[in-house]
Amino acid sequence: MKIIGRLLIIGVALSATSCNWNGSGQKDDGTVKDTLTYTYKTVHERAADCGNKPDSACTVPNIKYPVFTGQQKLNDTVARKLTSLFAMDGKADTNVEQMSKNFLKAYADAKKSDPRLGMFYELNSYAKILMQDSSITTLEIGGYNYTGGAHGASITTFINWNTKANKSITLNDLFTAGYAGKLKIIAESIFRKEEKLSDTASLARDYFFKDNKFALNDNFLITPIGLKFIYNQYEIKPYAAGQTELFIPYTQLKSLLQPNSVVAKFAK
Repeated sequence: MKIIGRLLIIGVALSATSCNWNGSGQKDDGTVKDTLTYTYKTVHERAADCGNKPDSACTVPNIKYPVFTGQQKLNDTVARKLTSLFAMDGKADTNVEQMSKNFLKAYADAKKSDPRLGMFYELNSYAKILMQDSSITTLEIGGYNYTGGAHGASITTFINWNTKANKSITLNDLFTAGYAGKLKIIAESIFRKEEKLSDTASLARDYFFKDNKFALNDNFLITPIGLKFIYNQYEIKPYAAGQTELFIPYTQLKSLLQPNSVVAKFAK
């Protein structure tokens, strides 16, 4: 399949699924391919009281993530993202294995304080590679956590990694100086259109923006056709509203992009 046809198909798929970019990101013509080698590792443990119960009916932390060969800085970044997803009191565990053990300990402590506790805890976290090419590796980091209460929590975050520079890619790495205000205007226009709001409609009633003014976060994913931002639960809407995705195509960002940034090739 030719690259142009493939991108058209991707565009349709993104439009139909709130601009969700999934899969390995490989193109049939070889322009996008894995440039870093890796293997997936799974941390899977069962609580002491699981017995013969299936994993779905007892406390089982399950964490799956890639480990890259010879890429300690990237591996550390993935581990930090995973351990901070559901960190209690803002204190992340030192590594993924410790996160699993502390999760089981928290459950065991809860059982000791109330032996009649009939519920079980849930932790299902992951990191998965979405795309690689000669200069970028992108990953989605997310999961679901339940430790009591009315409901659990789901979180999705991203890592955009500059393979050559060996560091995370920030918005400042993509855009020219003074971009923030212009990017906000573009993003808010798309947001209001997606939310079916007029240009002057108040954000006070249904959203949690500070001072009731639209704000763009830095939780974004680089894709071949644009940037996808995600607001997680409770970030700008009530829990029941779930996550909110905001997709900005490069066609609307061309004037703001640095000419030699890692996404410049996508915006031609």
